[in-house]
Amino acid sequence: MKKNIFYLLLLMPLLAFLGSCDDKDEIVFDHELPQFELKDNAILLEVIMPQGTATDDKIYIVGDFNGGEEAIGQLEWCLEKAANSDVKWGIYLAPSTFKNGKTLADGFYFVSEKQGMERTVKNEDVSHTLNVGVGTRTNVTVSRWAAYFEEEPDEVTHDGYVIYVEDNSGWDAVALYAWGNDLPELFGAWPGIQPTGTEVKDGVTYKYFDTGDANKGLTYNLIFNNNNGGEQFDAAVVTLDRDYYLRITNTGYEEIDPSQTITHDGYAIFIEDNSGWDALTLYAWGNDLPELFGAWPGIVATGTVTIKGITYQYFDTGKANEGLTYNLICNNNNGGKQFDLAAVTLDRHYYFSITDSKGTEIDPENPGGEEPELKETHTLYVINNTGWDALSLYGYANDTPVTSAWPGMQVTGTKEIGGVIYTCFEMAAELTNTSLTLIFNNNGGGRQLPDFPVTLDRDYYLEITADACTEVETPSGN
Repeated sequence: MKKNIFYLLLLMPLLAFLGSCDDKDEIVFDHELPQFELKDNAILLEVIMPQGTATDDKIYIVGDFNGGEEAIGQLEWCLEKAANSDVKWGIYLAPSTFKNGKTLADGFYFVSEKQGMERTVKNEDVSHTLNVGVGTRTNVTVSRWAAYFEEEPDEVTHDGYVIYVEDNSGWDAVALYAWGNDLPELFGAWPGIQPTGTEVKDGVTYKYFDTGDANKGLTYNLIFNNNNGGEQFDAAVVTLDRDYYLRITNTGYEEIDPSQTITHDGYAIFIEDNSGWDALTLYAWGNDLPELFGAWPGIVATGTVTIKGITYQYFDTGKANEGLTYNLICNNNNGGKQFDLAAVTLDRHYYFSITDSKGTEIDPENPGGEEPELKETHTLYVINNTGWDALSLYGYANDTPVTSAWPGMQVTGTKEIGGVIYTCFEMAAELTNTSLTLIFNNNGGGRQLPDFPVTLDRDYYLEITADACTEVETPSGN
């Protein structure tokens, strides 16, 4: 009898535990937790997305109640990703907007802009049905997108080595002609051939030209043209012992490394570093501007990239800084060596080759070739009596801007000459000997001076007020 009482006492906690399990709510997983607030006047659908759904995708609800596929692309029917979950998306639906007397009970499904229509795990059509009213929340699960079931395309079989072309020419048709010394024309008579086909590699669509297995080892000169439409340019000289990847515009080309898929933040400063320093840092300052790369000595390179056989260190300047003007200083990471590199306006990429004492802007399309003739730069020295809080300079020639977009370039520095403080605008070398028109303004604040024409074959000394721009005498000794 005592043993029975003892066993009964042992069983009592277990019975209590089992009873408590019955009283507990059903287990809820994290992805099922509510992510959106209820609204009294709307139906809330919280949709659990399948793995691989991109957080920046656009996903639409589609059904008879909202016009079917015409709902795709309409903001009203686009789901919103939850702020605190990458798998939960939501949409508020107002029954008053439903069409033709239809409701969610008539069936609906979801469409991903990037991955296609919703599918079942067996790759079947989907139709959810719900009979719900306003002020409610309902979880809906998407099992698969159509892209999940798409077969990988068959690998392309090429004839010999291949010229892959990322075509940014804008031409209606691109053709490739190839000639070699004492060799037959590789692709036949002018204008050559149009692409053999297209191929997608790492998300980039290339047009490709097969060169023929029988031509391995031969050397040819390539000429791209718009299929004999009047435009053409000489491209690479290639030896057919490997594949080539070229990126073309309507005027030129660059050889690219398909393994390098770099997205820059704004424009970049590319530097071929021949300084011999153990470390290279870049510092940038501008008048009345925050230091672009932080306090001295600046930053080390964002990364490296090889273009046409030249390895560059690059410094991304930030999209938010486009149009600003900065003065660059190269240094050996505060090790005691430095030099002024250039004043740049961030409206394009810049390429420099540096030693331990100076830098030269170079053409990345002509590495190792004959250095282009360097043009002398000219500066506008301005006595600023406008009283404006800020000053910018806009320039144009033949109705085309030659500075950054309005309100133009920023001040590049100041200089004291003969006791007078001049505000300086150092003009780009490519504008030397160009006739252009200047417009001084208060940095787009609504005030500007009349057009002032100049020819940049010399430095200019100007005095400006709030109403006029006047050329003044060159200070003695300048």
